[in-house]
Amino acid sequence: MYGKQRRNLLNESNPLVMLIALNLILFVILNFIQIAYLLGNSELYEYETEVLHHFTMPGNFTSFLYKPWTFFTNIFVHNGIWQLIGNMLFLWGFGFLLQDLAGEKHTAPLYLYGGWIGAIIWILSLNTIPAFSTEADLLVLSGSGAAVMAIAVAGTMLAPQYRVFPLIGGGIPIWIITLIYILIDFAGLAGKAFPFHLSHLAGAAIGVFYIFSLRKGIDPGKPLHQLYNTALNLFSPNQRKKNKLKVVKDDYFYDTKGAKPFHKKPNITQKRIDELLDKINQQGLEALTEEEKDFLKKAGTDVT
Repeated sequence: MYGKQRRNLLNESNPLVMLIALNLILFVILNFIQIAYLLGNSELYEYETEVLHHFTMPGNFTSFLYKPWTFFTNIFVHNGIWQLIGNMLFLWGFGFLLQDLAGEKHTAPLYLYGGWIGAIIWILSLNTIPAFSTEADLLVLSGSGAAVMAIAVAGTMLAPQYRVFPLIGGGIPIWIITLIYILIDFAGLAGKAFPFHLSHLAGAAIGVFYIFSLRKGIDPGKPLHQLYNTALNLFSPNQRKKNKLKVVKDDYFYDTKGAKPFHKKPNITQKRIDELLDKINQQGLEALTEEEKDFLKKAGTDVT
């Protein structure tokens, strides 16, 4: 049972894997282009103005209007190896925890919402606070800091007592690591990097909002999933045909031979177990009905 979950985590369709892969691929591509510029005796600023600035988000409103796509690209672009490594390690660790507790479907929406809101707060603070408005023409935004912060806070809210580094006094509660993560950005508000740290804290606020919404029965990620499915149907004829097919009646996994009327006796099958594990992996343990939980419990008892 646990082996199947590990394979799913490393599957290329896993949203966490896809997000990390996208960040890494863009970093490698941009670095190859930078190397080509340097080998061609070009200056670093030429690479930044001719290539990199088409992916990073400009602080000046007017410049941004000429490059609106950077609102989407900046959260996947890192301009330094240590920035990339740090963000990807946090994304992997907290994203793993989030998917284990809430399912896969919330990872991408949280990442995107955190990154987008962080970008909005960043450009607004640059252009509305007089102390920083003079620097708006010089600054650009890149990196997944706000997006990762949203996932980190959301994962922590779901399991604040989850422990890491077990060899250190039995482990450190994850809420302590997240708190330090937040305090570093809070302390940064006192410096010249105020807009950047503020964008990270905005990402943290998105993580809080997302989990509170889920607890109230509201799925903030639903609009993005609907948009994705709509786009998939528009550009994939096979998907449209699949949606038009008649819905097949669900398989039954009950052996009623010799059972009392209206009493269902679960017939343990590997197919049924795999389906329920996939459901947990995609939607979280809370998505299971009481009947499905009892089924898995009985399956585990029979195995032992």
